[in-house]
Amino acid sequence: MSHLFCFGTGYVASRLAADLLSEGWTAAGTCRESTKRDTLAKSGIEPVLFDGSAPVPSEQLENVTHILISIPPGEDGDPALVHHAGLLEECESLRWVGYLSATSVYGDSGGALVDEDAPLLATALRGRRRVEAERAWLDLNLPIHVFRLAGIYGPGRSALDQLKAGMARRIDAPGHLFSRIHVDDIVAVLRASMAKPKPGAIYNVCDDEPSESADVVAFAADLLGLDPPPLVVLEDAELSPMARSFYADRRLIDNRRIRNELGVVLQYPDYRAGLAAILAERIDRPA
Repeated sequence: MSHLFCFGTGYVASRLAADLLSEGWTAAGTCRESTKRDTLAKSGIEPVLFDGSAPVPSEQLENVTHILISIPPGEDGDPALVHHAGLLEECESLRWVGYLSATSVYGDSGGALVDEDAPLLATALRGRRRVEAERAWLDLNLPIHVFRLAGIYGPGRSALDQLKAGMARRIDAPGHLFSRIHVDDIVAVLRASMAKPKPGAIYNVCDDEPSESADVVAFAADLLGLDPPPLVVLEDAELSPMARSFYADRRLIDNRRIRNELGVVLQYPDYRAGLAAILAERIDRPA
């Protein structure tokens, strides 16, 4: 039986696990707080407490066939790797390991297109930590696959939700294009890789149309029948340091490898298709 273990059971991992559980897989995943255990258990995922200070019980990794790592690295590195590298290398049942990284590893290309072979010139601390974590995982004797994700959106996490909550901003940054990816397309990429493992492979995961964030918010507002928020000059926007950091780099992401190597056809090739589908799902969902 195929068994998925998730180090970090957040937005993407939960979506992947639900997809696999529906086909008869078993799944377990870590959470930091005991309060989340019931939520995971109700979804069919066996909850395992892991706060990064000590390894999970070794029996949790016995007979595991697939592992997904989505915990971001911290000051002391990737906690899943720090505590489990040796144990995972000894796991004979393991067929596939996926590490969720981010396109921030490329840093600033001046707006030029970057593929998976581009130099890793991360400028932000988060990006530099991702670079170190990628290299550490790739150095292990594991069937590791690295997925560099663009900005993730999907049900419950989109410009539609930001508008509903009154939190949406339209930042006036002409020509500053961001890549993004719908969570269900991430799951499709991960599943395609599971079906066609290639240890050591690295994949950019984004849609086909990098766009200005202001355009995305305006389109979402139109879908909801709302007036879009006014444009705000970046220098005048009251953004958090993290939000502001996303505007420090300019790059375009080449996603041809997921099509050419994995045969993935994106369900949502641009934000318009993705947002329209999210709204349609809300409308169709029973009250």
